[in-house]
Amino acid sequence: MVACLSAIARSPFRSAAREPRMISTSLRAFGLALMVLWLLFLVPVVARSQTASEQSLPGAYPARPLTLVCPFAPGGSADIMARLLAQKLSDQTGKPVVVENRPGAGGMVGAAAVARAKPDGYTLLLVTGAYPAAAALAAKPSFDPIKDMTMVSMVTSYPFILNVPAQSPFARFSDLLAHARRHPGALNYASSGVGSIGHLTVELLNAMAGIETVHIPTRGGTTALSETLAGRIDFLFEAPTLSLPFIKSGKLRALAATSRERYPVMPELATVSEALPGYEVVSFIALGVTGGTSEAIVQYLNAQVRAALSQPDMSRRLVELGGAPQGGTVEDINQFVARELRKWQQVIDARKIERQ
Repeated sequence: MVACLSAIARSPFRSAAREPRMISTSLRAFGLALMVLWLLFLVPVVARSQTASEQSLPGAYPARPLTLVCPFAPGGSADIMARLLAQKLSDQTGKPVVVENRPGAGGMVGAAAVARAKPDGYTLLLVTGAYPAAAALAAKPSFDPIKDMTMVSMVTSYPFILNVPAQSPFARFSDLLAHARRHPGALNYASSGVGSIGHLTVELLNAMAGIETVHIPTRGGTTALSETLAGRIDFLFEAPTLSLPFIKSGKLRALAATSRERYPVMPELATVSEALPGYEVVSFIALGVTGGTSEAIVQYLNAQVRAALSQPDMSRRLVELGGAPQGGTVEDINQFVARELRKWQQVIDARKIERQ
C-alpha cells in the first residue's frame, strides 16, 4: 500500500512554458526576414483571430458584475487569494467582481452553488486544493466535480508547511516522525474538517510513514492555526499564506514542506520527501466556472487570468503570499484537477476513511 500511495502522491502541476532559444549571429538576417513576415502577415491574422473570438462572446460579455464564490470563511488563505484575484479580474474585465463567501462541507457548499448556477459565466468559483479532496470524500455528491465544473486557469501553486508551536520539543521533522513511531496515537493535528486537504495530507503521511496520529477537525477559517499557536495542537499542515508571518515572528516553527523539491521561499527548510521518498502534496488556487459555460467565455476568462498573472505587482504579491504564478491552458488545469481527484480517492480508500 505504501508503494502505491508513494506513486499517487506525485502529481504536481507543471507549466508547459519553455524558455526561448537565443538566435545565433549567423541567423540574424533570417530572423529579420521572419520579423518582416510577422509584421506583414501574422499580426493581421492574430488581430482577425482575436476579433473573431470577441465576436463569439455572448452579447457584450461581461455586461454586468461577476460573482466570485469563495467556498471558505472570511480571513483564511483562500479568502485572501479570492480578494486578490477578484480585484485583478475586475481591472482586466472593467466590471466589478464581487467575492461571496459560502463556506461549508470542506468547500463543497460553495462549489455546489456554482455548479447549479446558470452557465453564463457570471458565477465563478475560487478552486483550491481542497476541491478534489472534498469531492473525493463525498458519498453522495450533489454534482459531478468534473462535468458540472469547468476549470478556467491555474493561478498559483504552493506546498503546505508542517508547523509546530514555538514551544514544541521538535526541532526537525525527523524528531516528530521518530516520536510518532515510538508513541502511536500520542500526537494530534488539526485541519479544517474531515476530508479537508489538511486532513488527507496527514493521512497520506500516516500511511507512508507507518504512524498513527489523532485528527482534531475544526470549523475552518483560522481555527486550526489559532489552536496550534496556543499550543493545544501538536502539528499542523498549513498554507504559506497564513503560516509564513508566524514562522517569521517565531510563533510557529516550520519543520518541513510537502513539495518534492525544497521550497524556494524557505530553501533551508527540509521536505517531507527527504525522510519519506515519494511523498508530495502541492496545493493550488485556480478559477472555475459552471459546467456548460460556452467555450468562448471560458477562453476569455483564461486570457484575463493569464494577463493578470503577467503583471509584476500580481506576481510579486503571489510570491509574498508563498506561491508561484502559474497560468496555463484550460486543458492543463482540467487534466490536473482530474488527476488530483483520483489521487485523493485512492488515499481515502487506502486509509478506510468513511465517505460523507
